[in-house]
Amino acid sequence: MSERGMISREFVDKVRASADIVRIISGYVSLKKKGDRYWGCCPFHNEKTPSFSVKPDDGFFYCFGCHAGGNVFKFISMYENIPYYEAVARVAEDLNIPLPRREQTPEQIAREKHIEDMRQVNKLAGTFFHNCLTMTVYGKKGLAYFHQRGIDEETIKEFSLGFAPDAWDKLSSAFVQRGISPEILVECDLARQRQGGGLFDRFRNRVMIPIRDDRGRVVGFGGRIIESSQQEQAKYLNSRETVLFNKRQLLFGLDKAYRHIEKAGFALVVEGYMDVISVYAAGIRNVVASLGTAFTREQCKKLLRYAPEIYFCYDSDEAGQNAIFRAIEVAREMENAVIKVVQMPDGKDPDEFIRKHGAEEFQKVIQGALPMVEFQLQYIVRDMDLNSLESRLQAMARILPVLSGLKNMAQRNAYVARAAQILGVAENELMNELNRQHRGRYGSYQSQSQEQVRAARPARRQADDACRRAGRVVLRAVWQEPVVLEHFAGMVPLDAVPDQVQGSVLRHMKEMLDRGEEFTDVMQFGSLGEQAVEELSRALVEEQSQQDLMGLYEDCARLLRKHYLHSQFELHRLRADRLSREGQKGYIEELALLQKIKNEMDEL
Repeated sequence: MSERGMISREFVDKVRASADIVRIISGYVSLKKKGDRYWGCCPFHNEKTPSFSVKPDDGFFYCFGCHAGGNVFKFISMYENIPYYEAVARVAEDLNIPLPRREQTPEQIAREKHIEDMRQVNKLAGTFFHNCLTMTVYGKKGLAYFHQRGIDEETIKEFSLGFAPDAWDKLSSAFVQRGISPEILVECDLARQRQGGGLFDRFRNRVMIPIRDDRGRVVGFGGRIIESSQQEQAKYLNSRETVLFNKRQLLFGLDKAYRHIEKAGFALVVEGYMDVISVYAAGIRNVVASLGTAFTREQCKKLLRYAPEIYFCYDSDEAGQNAIFRAIEVAREMENAVIKVVQMPDGKDPDEFIRKHGAEEFQKVIQGALPMVEFQLQYIVRDMDLNSLESRLQAMARILPVLSGLKNMAQRNAYVARAAQILGVAENELMNELNRQHRGRYGSYQSQSQEQVRAARPARRQADDACRRAGRVVLRAVWQEPVVLEHFAGMVPLDAVPDQVQGSVLRHMKEMLDRGEEFTDVMQFGSLGEQAVEELSRALVEEQSQQDLMGLYEDCARLLRKHYLHSQFELHRLRADRLSREGQKGYIEELALLQKIKNEMDEL
């Protein structure tokens, strides 16, 4: 229901007109009324002094700190990290406004229903396992296992942990009796077909961990053995992939962690479900885990939506350290990502360490995380005898690609010095070898690195000045009184508005007016880009002086007219100078035009 084609502009306007932006945003941000607007601390960046403003009369929000702005749907889209039209659908559902339905083929209708049926079956299974754990005698040993691991009742409820009874078909028979088809139980990987007919449960005598998608919907399960008699079985048993469950795309715990990741500024990635649950229960909430597969590019991109830093905290055994090295190779491909590695002491995994030493000590371990390159250098040489020339050459061969991948020149030079110290070789020798190998593949290493660094440098927001402030007053005046646009265009051609973003908004406003359309929603300007929406939102929520808006508009229009005349004066001055040098008569006309422009400037 989130596809744009299924929701018309008219429907968006209807939902927006019915939505109370203050009520909805108050569900996410603590707001206090001041004058005709509401203020709070922005949820999109860290701040202590409120700079986030909501203007209920116009239905917009704007942050003067990070410049985020838009309507209620834009807020939901940004906060929940979902597409804009999915945000529209969520608000509509909250207001009990029926969603429009597009025409679908019978096959499409059947597929949507089937997917929804699968979601419902997974949800019911999660409830079944949780109730078995918390309300029946079957779950006593499951509860004992969780309590032994330091997982309390609150955490059991938070993650809806459960237990699969030690019986062949408890779930299958109960669900079939409720009218759920055997075929969908098999497709959801909750049951398997018996030879000769009938079903048996896929999960038996295991504690159960529901796996949820980014929106918190159950899409699969992980089951863990709890008894020594089960040692011949796989320690963890996971649902197979389905139309709902793609292991490469999902991260366990992300539905709970993403807001904490934004707040902390980094994501902590651990190996397994129990690590996530233990770390979360210890009060560290920005934690996730990959789902039984190697860390993937898709998972990395998903985490970087919320924070620029990723900390890997895997087991300190050989398998865990190898997995970190592979994960780093994936993550380092992402431009501007900051990667660190948490080294667990005592050969423990996070779960064991927290149970032995507590959450406070674990926090200290996290704070001591190693930068990615430092970890790689230490990892490469950890089992090598660097007194041996052959070992040093092998280590250098593995270290050079690590150094070559560094785009920042200062960082590269610092790590060349560090690697030379570790290897016991001269720094200039290592640098020469690095440059020699890189020239063989790319030409000049230094020139390419500098270009890459420049390309990675973020664009700076244009500084605010009198013309931009005046432009925002014009935007607000046109929004409230569209007839003002014709007056302003007579003073300043819309192509000559000093700020390009404001000019694009004003030109779009003129096109809308020419088509007989009204301005009702800031997102009507979304096609012009994020900056256009932000600038218009700021214009509409910005505090104005005590002067009435139309009086203020006239002052600002005169200022922008004067700026325009200055630019025209300089243009015609240069033209007159050129014509005079060339001996052409046209320079007399240019001089007359210059005098006319000057007279008007003096009057202004």
